[in-house]
Amino acid sequence: MQINFKTQVLPHLVAVLGFLLISIFYFSPRLNNKKLETHDYKVYQASSSEYKQYKQEEGELILWTNAMFSGMPTYIIHIPKEKNVFAKIDRFINFGNWRPITHLFYYLLGFYLLMLVFRVKPWLSMGGAVAFGFSSYLFIIIAAGHVTKAIALGYMAPVVAGVYLAYDRKPFWGMILMTFFLILQILTGHVQIVYYTFLTVLVLGIYQLVEVIRKKQLVQFGKTTGLLIIGVIIAVAASATPLITTYVYSKHSIRGPSELSSDKENRTTGLDKDYITQWSYGIDETLTLLIPNFKGGASGGELSHESETYAVLSKYLPPENSNSIIKQMPLYFGAQPMTSGPVYVGAFVFFLFIFGLFLVRGKLKWWLLTATILSILLSWGKNFMPFTDFFLDYFPGYNKFRTVSMTLVIAEFTIPLLGFLALRDLFNKKIDKARVLKAFKIAGISVSAVLLIIIVAPGISNPETEQDGMLVEQIFAGTEGNQQYQQMKVQMMNEYVPALQADRESLVRKDAFRSLIFVLLGALIVYLVIQRKIKPELAYALIFFVVIVDMWPVNRRYLDTDNFTSKRKFEKPFVASKADNEILKDKDIHYRVANMSVSIFNDASTSWFHHSIGGYHGAKMRRYQELFDSVAYQELSMVRGYANMMLQETQNMQEISAMINASVQTPALSMLNAKYIIVHPQLAPVKNTSALGNAWFVDDYKMVENADEEVVAVRDINPKQEAVIDKRFASQLNGFSTEKDDSAKIEFIELVSYNPDHMVYQSNTSKEQLAVFSEIYYPEGWHVYVDGEKHEYFRANYVLRAMRVPAGNHKIEFRFEPQAYKTGNTIQYAAAGVFFLLLLGGIFVERRKFY
Repeated sequence: MQINFKTQVLPHLVAVLGFLLISIFYFSPRLNNKKLETHDYKVYQASSSEYKQYKQEEGELILWTNAMFSGMPTYIIHIPKEKNVFAKIDRFINFGNWRPITHLFYYLLGFYLLMLVFRVKPWLSMGGAVAFGFSSYLFIIIAAGHVTKAIALGYMAPVVAGVYLAYDRKPFWGMILMTFFLILQILTGHVQIVYYTFLTVLVLGIYQLVEVIRKKQLVQFGKTTGLLIIGVIIAVAASATPLITTYVYSKHSIRGPSELSSDKENRTTGLDKDYITQWSYGIDETLTLLIPNFKGGASGGELSHESETYAVLSKYLPPENSNSIIKQMPLYFGAQPMTSGPVYVGAFVFFLFIFGLFLVRGKLKWWLLTATILSILLSWGKNFMPFTDFFLDYFPGYNKFRTVSMTLVIAEFTIPLLGFLALRDLFNKKIDKARVLKAFKIAGISVSAVLLIIIVAPGISNPETEQDGMLVEQIFAGTEGNQQYQQMKVQMMNEYVPALQADRESLVRKDAFRSLIFVLLGALIVYLVIQRKIKPELAYALIFFVVIVDMWPVNRRYLDTDNFTSKRKFEKPFVASKADNEILKDKDIHYRVANMSVSIFNDASTSWFHHSIGGYHGAKMRRYQELFDSVAYQELSMVRGYANMMLQETQNMQEISAMINASVQTPALSMLNAKYIIVHPQLAPVKNTSALGNAWFVDDYKMVENADEEVVAVRDINPKQEAVIDKRFASQLNGFSTEKDDSAKIEFIELVSYNPDHMVYQSNTSKEQLAVFSEIYYPEGWHVYVDGEKHEYFRANYVLRAMRVPAGNHKIEFRFEPQAYKTGNTIQYAAAGVFFLLLLGGIFVERRKFY
C-alpha cells in the first residue's frame, strides 16, 4: 500500500506538533520546572500524605488512612492503579507527569481524532480541536486542580469517536478505539465525566436506532451494538479495582442512602437534593456560552482604576486600601454560590453552531442539538427542578453526583462539533448555495441581534445581588456605636452599590461587543468561502486564527503564568504553625486533632501534619457526616465560643484549656480521640483531657431501635462508661454480662503498634469485657483477630468499632483486607489480556488484507 506523505502524513504531523507547541507555550512556566499551584491538588497532597509517607519510607501500599475524617480507604483518595497495565500505558502517553501541558495536549489531540472520524479534513480539524480544547471551563478546572476531571474530559472525544466509527463504517476498530480510551477514562476515577460521556453516547444511540429502523438495518445495528457492549464490559473489567472499591464504599458514603428518617423530602438514594443542586447554572446565565462576562466572570475579579467603584473606594479609603480591594471585587452576579469563571465556548464557535442547526441535516444534527439542550436543562438544577427531579428519580446513578452545572461539559463538546460539521459540509460544496446562504443569514442575524441588544441594554443581565453591600458592611464593622461612622457608611453604601453595578454592566457591554467582533470576523470568513472568494487552505488558517485569538485571552483571565509556583513550594505546600509544632511534640503513636482555625469539613491542611477529625472530600462517610451534623458541630461551637470569650481576657492557653475542659462536654470529640483542639494557629492547642484514647472498656451499653435513636443517644451518654448499640447487633451481645467483678485486678486495653492497615492492641482483663475502639466502623474489609483467630466485631456509638474481649491477656489485631481490592486486581489482569488478544487479532487480520 502506497502512502502519500503530503496528504496522508504531513497534516497529522503538523497537527500533533502544533498541539504540543501550543500546549507548551500556554503553560511555558513548566519548562522552568515550575508547578501549577491549585487548591484541589493541595487538598489531595494533604489527604494522601499518610499514604505517600508509607509508600516512600516503608515501600508499603496502604489501603486505609487516618489522615482525615478519622479514617477512610485510601483508594477513595488515591485511585488504585499500581497493579493496572493500562495505568502504566496512560503514564507513558502522558510523558510521565508533564501536567498541565498534557491536559491541553489531549484536549486538542482527542478532538482532532474525533474530527477525522467524522470525515472532517485534517487542516479544518485542527480548528475544531482548538474550538473544543480552549473552552473556558476546561481551563478553569485545570486552574482549580481538578486533575482527574481534566484527564477524563481529554478522553471523552476519542470514546465518542470510537462509538461513531463502529456504527458508521468500522465496527471492530470503532470498538477497539472506544474500549481503549474508555478504560483510560474510567481509570481517572472521575465517574461523573464517564457518566456524562455515556449520556452523550446514549443520545447518539437513540438517533442511530431511529435511522436503522427507518432503513430496515436492525440486524447490523444489533451486531455493532453487541460489539460495543463487549467493549464496554472489557473496559469496565479492565478498570475493575477502582470501580468495585468505589461501588462498595459508595453505599457507606454521602452518595449512598441514609438511615435517618429526617429531611426525607430532600433525600435521594444518593446525595441530598440541596447538595446535588447547590451549584446550579442560572437560566439566563446560559448566555455565558456566547458572552463570557455576561454574569461578571469569576466571583473575585479585578477592576481598573478608571472604574466607578474605584472612584468611590478612593473617596472613602486610603490609596493602599483601595488598590488592594479593587483587585478582588465581587463581580459575579449569577445564580451559583460562587464560581471560578464562566462556561464560554467561543463567540465564533457559537455562531457556527447556530449555522450548523440550519445547514447540517440528519441524525447528527438532531443528536448534537438534543444533547446540547439536555446538557443545558440539567445544568439549571434547582432553577428547573421538575426536570432535575425526573433525572434524580429515574436515571440510575444521576443522584450520586453533585455540581449539576458540570453537565455543560456536554454542550462544550457538542457545540463545536456541530459547528465544524457545518464547515465540513460547506467545504465539501455539495449543498445548494441558496440553503447555505439562508442558514448563514439566520445564524448571523440572530446571534448579532442578541449581542446588539445586550450592548445597548446590558442591564438586562440583572447585575445586582443581595450581597452587593457586604464590602461596606465589613469596612464599618464594629462602628455601630459611632454616629459619624454610621453616617459615612450610609453615604458610602449609596455610592458604592450603584457604582459596582454600573461596572458590572460595563463588563457585560464590553464582552458583548468583543463577542460581536469575533462573530462578524468569523462570519466574514464563512461568507467568503460561500462566495468562493478565498481558497480552502487560507480559510482553514483564518478559522483557526479567529478561534484561538478569541478564546486564548479569555482563558488567560482564569489561568495565567501567575498560577505557577516553585517546585519546592509545590512539594511542601503547608507550613507548620505554632499549634502544629506543639502537637507534633507528642510522641503517642496515634491520636487525632480538631482544627477549629479552619473550616473543618472544607479544609484538608490539618491532614498534612496530623490525623484529623476533619478534611475535604466529596464522598466522606455518611454516618460520619451525620454524627457531626447532630452532635460534633455543637460541641465544636461551644468550644469556639468559650475560646473566643477567654481570648479576649488572656492568651494563656493552659487557663483556656482548663476552662474548656471544665465547662464543655464533648462526647463525640472524646470518643474520636481528638486529643488536641486548635483554636488559633499561632497559639498552643487546647488539650482535650476527656479524650478516651485508642480503646477502652465500657461498664454498660444501651440498645436502641434505629439510627435516629442511636445518633441522639450519642449526645447524651458518657462514652467512657457506656456504649450505644443498634439492635441489629443484639445477637453479638447474647450471653454478655455487664456485672462488675469487684475482685478484678488492673484491667487495660491499649494500642501497642500502629499501621493504618494493621492496628495491634494488647488487652488484659479478668472477665469478658465490652471494648470500644476510637476507629471508624467500616465492615467492607476490616477484620479482627484475637491471638491470630478471627473474631466478630460490630458498630457502637454510631460510627465506632466495638467487640467482646475475652478474659485474660490477649493480642488483638484489626487488619484492613478488602476483598473488593483483591477481586478487582484479578479481573483487571484478565480483561487486559482479552483486550490485547483482540487488538493483536485485529492487526493480524488487517495485515492479511494487504499481503
